[in-house]
Amino acid sequence: MMGRGGVVRQKAVCGILGALLFAGFLSGCTSARSSLGTTDSSCFQALPTASQAVRHHGHFVGIHLFTLATLAKVAPRLVDDLLDKQTTKATRVCVAAYEGNFTSAEVVKPLGRSSGKLAVAVVNASNEQLLGTDIIKRPPLHFGHPHLG
Repeated sequence: MMGRGGVVRQKAVCGILGALLFAGFLSGCTSARSSLGTTDSSCFQALPTASQAVRHHGHFVGIHLFTLATLAKVAPRLVDDLLDKQTTKATRVCVAAYEGNFTSAEVVKPLGRSSGKLAVAVVNASNEQLLGTDIIKRPPLHFGHPHLG
């Protein structure tokens, strides 16, 4: 049989263990949020421009921040399509992808194909100006996990 002091001690231990479990749960949530691409956060300012580029059509897939040099390495066709139409002084760009059915007549500053299931808007990260909207069949980039390129 447990005395009164043993019951109090058992409740205290249970309370401390519960608090530690709760703190562990909260720290897990915090670390998950901090890994969601804080480097891409400057691109959230470019979302209205990107959405306007596809005329608010389609389903938003994701957005990433890249240096133009890194984007040229991971998606050379996208950069080739972009630079065929213009020269740019942008060094950092936000690349936003939208799924849907797109035609070049339905997007702003069309690049690439005349129609496709994916539209990728490229926005200058420093001034939120649209550089072009590339219509493609398959994503040139993986939009599942944000990253700085």
